[in-house]
Amino acid sequence: MAMVSMQFSVHSLNSPNLRPTKRYSGMAFATSNKEAVSLGVKITQGEGNLPKLVLTSGGGSEAEIYLFGGCITSWKVPSGRDLLFVRPDAVFDKKKPISGGIPHCFPQFGPGPMQQHGFARNMDWSLVESENVEGNPIVTLELKDGPYSHAMWDFSFQARYKVILNTKSISTELIVTNTDNKPFSFSTALHTYFRASITGVSVRGLKGCKTLNKDPDPKNPIEGREERDAITFPGFVDCIYLDASDELHLENGLGDVISIRNTNWSDTVLWNPHVQMEACYKDFVCVENAKIGTVQLEPKQAWIAKQHLCIG
Repeated sequence: MAMVSMQFSVHSLNSPNLRPTKRYSGMAFATSNKEAVSLGVKITQGEGNLPKLVLTSGGGSEAEIYLFGGCITSWKVPSGRDLLFVRPDAVFDKKKPISGGIPHCFPQFGPGPMQQHGFARNMDWSLVESENVEGNPIVTLELKDGPYSHAMWDFSFQARYKVILNTKSISTELIVTNTDNKPFSFSTALHTYFRASITGVSVRGLKGCKTLNKDPDPKNPIEGREERDAITFPGFVDCIYLDASDELHLENGLGDVISIRNTNWSDTVLWNPHVQMEACYKDFVCVENAKIGTVQLEPKQAWIAKQHLCIG
């Protein structure tokens, strides 16, 4: 799937159907009371007294999003089952990223010149728009550059992250815009943790992809080609799939089949730490939509990628 660069002004990114809402940021939110932002959207205090959005659809599904890191930490279908996983060692003190849910890797995936997976998961995002369409809540979060990001990556940017909750699905749209007067490049991913029983997990849809296997040496991945119809997790797995399919199917070992569709996330990463994370490796699997190769944006250009998770 080719990377698409598109010209936008910042203002053109706003849908006319989205109602601007009072701006909430992780720095400014201090009330302990739940506050309704729009139908099906409320802001409250989560773990560590961090501001958290709670989205509830008319069909009975629910999602939780922390403004710190712009991290979706929970996606519950109407039966009450949470299909995402937050690790038991996760901390909510803003000293490190939230370990679980759907963290952002931006503007760097993996190790590199800056800290692991970049800085977006370590910063406060703001809630800038909220609406409800036919019982489905929609919120848009925003991240902009600041002194913290400039210390690692000296560029001006805007990232907008739209989250749409339906009865059986949760969808996201990430728009990264270059607001600087010089070009920049980045890599990115949604590091999604799915709740699972690892011995029963399989992922379908990656047969034929070129692979970069980080086992046993992450610094020197082994190139290969995926030949399996269904990928299982009998041990440690850390593998990149280049030019992956735009639809995968995850059997989570708990009786659920989750469709993972995407637009413009060109690559997939599968990860399970096995006994390196003895306390919880049996309870989750990471299936990550990613853009491993760098995206180059000229001033005022934007890059857009969408993810759609749906329960069968």
